[in-house]
Amino acid sequence: MTAALGLGLGMAAVASSAATSRVFHHHFSHFHFFPIRSSLQSHGASSLLGLGNLANFNSIFRRRNRFSVDVCSINSNHTISEAHRRPNVVEILEERGLLESLTNDNLRKACSDPTVPPLRVYCGFDPTAQSLHLGNLLGIIVLSWFQRCGHRAVALIGGATARVGDPSGKSLERPELDSETLVNNTFGITDTIAKVLGNHRSKSPNFSGDLNSLVILNNYDWWKEFRVLDFLKQVGRFARVGTMMSKESVKKRLESEQGMSFTEFTYQLLQGYDFLHLFENEGVNVQIGGSDQWGNITAGTDLIRKILQVEGAYGLTFPLLLKSDGTKFGKSEDGAVWLSPSMLSPYKFYQYFISVPDADVVRFLKILTFLDMEEISDLERDMKKPGYVPNTAQRKLAEEVTRFVHGEDGLVEALKATEALRPGAETTLDWKTIEGIAEDVPSCSLAYDQVLNLSLVDLSVSAGLLESKSAARRLLKQGGLYLNNSRVDSESKKVEEEDIVDGKVLLLSAGKKNKVVVRIL
Repeated sequence: MTAALGLGLGMAAVASSAATSRVFHHHFSHFHFFPIRSSLQSHGASSLLGLGNLANFNSIFRRRNRFSVDVCSINSNHTISEAHRRPNVVEILEERGLLESLTNDNLRKACSDPTVPPLRVYCGFDPTAQSLHLGNLLGIIVLSWFQRCGHRAVALIGGATARVGDPSGKSLERPELDSETLVNNTFGITDTIAKVLGNHRSKSPNFSGDLNSLVILNNYDWWKEFRVLDFLKQVGRFARVGTMMSKESVKKRLESEQGMSFTEFTYQLLQGYDFLHLFENEGVNVQIGGSDQWGNITAGTDLIRKILQVEGAYGLTFPLLLKSDGTKFGKSEDGAVWLSPSMLSPYKFYQYFISVPDADVVRFLKILTFLDMEEISDLERDMKKPGYVPNTAQRKLAEEVTRFVHGEDGLVEALKATEALRPGAETTLDWKTIEGIAEDVPSCSLAYDQVLNLSLVDLSVSAGLLESKSAARRLLKQGGLYLNNSRVDSESKKVEEEDIVDGKVLLLSAGKKNKVVVRIL
């Protein structure tokens, strides 16, 4: 009976753990991972998931897990002189507007105390989607600041907690995700975190941190066998219901029409125990999160203090990513601004930041980039001077954030597409560049014989760029109709063979923003 009481995460889900459980160690630009399936297969247990084999696997997994941590421990042996060179990351975050609250001001002192070893800091990411989005980027940025200041970063994938769903900031209970979806989502966001935090390595000469050290863990690895009776005995008896009820995320939901399920109510204890587990087993002493995570973070520091009866666990929150009007920053007309290039191209990601209003751009430069504050102040002063070229600050913001998320290659791709797709640009278009933005703009396919010798007025309507021939003629007379970035000046202009880029595509533009890619069959 007790084996079946696995806190909703028990033996029925063990089979999926072969794919969802992962330990990743990102070190010196290599990305190593240890899949459970491989561990089981190598020990003749690929088709058997009985308790004996599972125990055997756990022994193997713990050894590998410990190895990934020990590699970081070796690199954590900083001398006192090195500690003297560590900038105070809390002060940096505060200066840039990235600090909301601290559970204990001693964290500020620990960051600058030369006798204190580098901190181990973690941020959690539940795999509720295939990719992280712009709202998650702040957590990655704050982790990166800790790295750059000489501390150790741990990213925790919520393979277990995603099965419950965090009620923080939500008016409705999250939909339940099946095991296959969780597996795919876990792969996706793990890949994103590893790549983003790997893009900046060795690019911060002013900081002494080991930018190549990153550990990625999955909390399903310690939750999958935790029996509900053990949980109640070991954790539940230390949790005060009154304190849990007072959390902001709980109070708001209890006041709503839908209320809150017991499953969601326990989420804060699950996240709290994650912190305790990492504190006790991995030496993690700081948890970071958005301001809406304050209740979950303090649940962890409380459990550590009550169960382990020690101090030294800290929580730090940063503000949510909001625009000056109070609305969330990170939503486009097409939905969330995803960090994965498979869900949003570097070009479209770059373009999103170009459209940031002047009222927000300086603040976003401080919180979303690693530019020196003096350089940001110079940009702010330039914006107030006569002769300032509009969107200069926005272009700098777009370049820095795109480089951090997508790397130098992603930025080059975005810049190339941006320049090539600007109406009137002198950049020669090629098929690859046009295809690179085909997912981000409307497109259609037409037969070669249909297109050749067709008037641009007719093509604009056939391709869906404009609604009518009269609208096309009117735009053409106003100088706003373009073929492959070249202005069309005559109504008699027809598509010629040399107009078809590499014999494969055409790019039609109505003004600066409305474009259609025409694929030639």
